[in-house]
This record gives sequence, structure tokens and C-alpha cells, in this order.
Amino acid sequence: MTDDRKTEQEIRDAVVEAARTLFRNQVMSHTGHANLSGRLSSDEMLLTVDGMVRDLTADRMARVGLDGSVLEGSLDPVNAEIVTMHGEVYRARAEVGGIIHTHSPHLLAFAMANRPLPCRYEAQLRFGQATEVPVVPWAPRGSDRSVEGIIDAIKQDPATQAVILGNHGVLVFGRNPEAAAALVTVLEEAAEAELAASALGGAQEFPAGALEAVRAAIARVGS
Repeated sequence: MTDDRKTEQEIRDAVVEAARTLFRNQVMSHTGHANLSGRLSSDEMLLTVDGMVRDLTADRMARVGLDGSVLEGSLDPVNAEIVTMHGEVYRARAEVGGIIHTHSPHLLAFAMANRPLPCRYEAQLRFGQATEVPVVPWAPRGSDRSVEGIIDAIKQDPATQAVILGNHGVLVFGRNPEAAAALVTVLEEAAEAELAASALGGAQEFPAGALEAVRAAIARVGS
């Protein structure tokens, strides 16, 4: 179980719902390629068995140790390559309960340009990405160099909940799979808006104190 005491079946269902959210919100690549995972415990996760997650079902996940060992089920070779990418993020971030890697089209533009995604869209503040999304330089998919780059990036910016993978795509993480899917949606919207705003002279920065103002507004509603 995870820290919030969810059962394995509940986590499987949460990963399925996260995948549905990505397609429902139309933030997936044209191929529908992605890999998603949900934390089971301090040393185990559930990982989708292959990269085709359209119409994902709860049985299409393997139980995998954060050390990369497959404990139950089997992984397609394509997904076996990225076990360490998921596992090491869970190791580095104890609060993370869900991870998504995909190639959302507008975020992919930033990945191809090796450009960080600025934080200039209010929803980013509200959904937990109050800093720019850093770029991890390209390295072969799932390689030690790629994973080391990801971990270096999230250590350098402890507030970031995502990284752009140079010439590849994006990796997003949240407190659970549903939160990660919501953030993928927000970041894809932000990337699309940044590209559109460039025709109007470019997106503008937030005024000083914007994050604090948003936090105060959220606190007032929640109180």
C-alpha cells in the first residue's frame, strides 16, 4: 500500500483513470504512446506493461521493484528500458505517488528545441509547477546518463514536478497518478499558449508575489 493506504487494485484503477484523462483532455501524442506508474510502497510500483496505453486496463501493469526487478507480470522490452527512470524518481521523491512519461505535442516542441517551459500560466501555480520546467539533455532512452540527468535536474530544483527530456518528451510526477495526469494537461496547455503568444510578442512574466497571492486565494476558499 501507499502512504494514503490505498489497495493495489485502487492504484491500478488510478493509473487507468490517469490514462483516460490524458486521452479525454487530448494531450497525448498522435500514437498514444506513454508509460504510467503508481507507487505501491516504499520499494515497489505498478508500471504499464507497454507503451500503448489507449484503452488501458488494470491488468496491463506489472508489479516492479524500484530497483528494477520485475516481481509480478512481464514488461514489453520497450517499457523494460524505462523502469529505472520511474524507479529512481520514486527513490528521490518520497512524496511522489504517480509518474507519467509521454510526448504531448506542444511540450514535444520544447523538448525538440531543448528549451525549458517557463511558468507564466496561472494554472501552473495552482497545479504545483511554480517554477520553469527544466530540460534534461538528450541521452539514450532509459540509459544511466539519461536517468542521472533527470535526478540531477530534480535535485537542483526540488520544487519541480516535471522535466522536459531533450529531443524526446516529458516526464511528470505527482502525489498520485491522477495528479500527474492533471499536471500533464496543464503543462501541455502552457506549452501551447507559449507558442501561440510568441506571435503576439511573447508571453509576459507574472508580477512579483503572484505565487503567494494564488496560495492565499486557495487558502481562503479552503478555510
